[in-house]
Amino acid sequence: MKKMGLLLVPFMLAACTTLPTSSEYLLRGDGYFEDGKPQKAIEAYNQALKLNPDNLEGYASRGAVYFFTGDYDRAEADFLHVLNKNPYQADAYTAYASTLAAKGDYNNALTVLNLALQLKPGKPEIFFSRAGVYFMLGRYNEALVDYTSVINLQPAAEVYNARGAVYERMGEKELAQKDFNTAKTSKIPEKLNVYSMID
Repeated sequence: MKKMGLLLVPFMLAACTTLPTSSEYLLRGDGYFEDGKPQKAIEAYNQALKLNPDNLEGYASRGAVYFFTGDYDRAEADFLHVLNKNPYQADAYTAYASTLAAKGDYNNALTVLNLALQLKPGKPEIFFSRAGVYFMLGRYNEALVDYTSVINLQPAAEVYNARGAVYERMGEKELAQKDFNTAKTSKIPEKLNVYSMID
C-alpha cells in the first residue's frame, strides 16, 4: 500500500502543475491582446477572474481591452470595480477618465484626472490624458501647459504632435511646425505607456 501511495504522488503533482493559475491566464490575456486578439484576451482575463475574483489586475487589464475595442461601458465598469476595491490606484482613475472622455463626458473626466494627479503628481500619463481633455474642451492654454509638463518629464513623439496640434489651434503655425518636426526627427520614444494599469 505504501508503494501505491508513492506512485500516486508524481501523478498528483503533475496534475497540479498543468492547471493554469490566475496569473498565467493574465499573461495569456496580455499576449493575446498584444497579438491583436482582443476577444481571446477577454476570455483569458475572464478565466483569471474566475480563478481569483479579487485579482484587480485582471479587471484593469480586461477594462483596457474593452476600452481599446470601444466597449466603453464595460471598460468603465471594470475600472470602477478596481477603484471601489483600491481608491488609491491612480492609473485606474486615469483609465476611468479616458472612458468618460471617450463617451464625451469631458467635465467629469477632468475631475477624475485631477484626483489621479493628487495621488501621483508627477506621472506624465495623467498630464497627457488631462491635456487631451483640455484640448477637447477648447481650453488650449491649459492643454499646452500639460503637454509641456509631459515633455519635461518624459518626451515622446505623440506628445510633441499633440502639442503641435494645440499650437495650430492657437494660430501659432511656426511653433506647431517645430513640434511636428521634433516628433519626426528626435530620437525619442514614439508613445507614452498610457495604459499601464497596476503599479
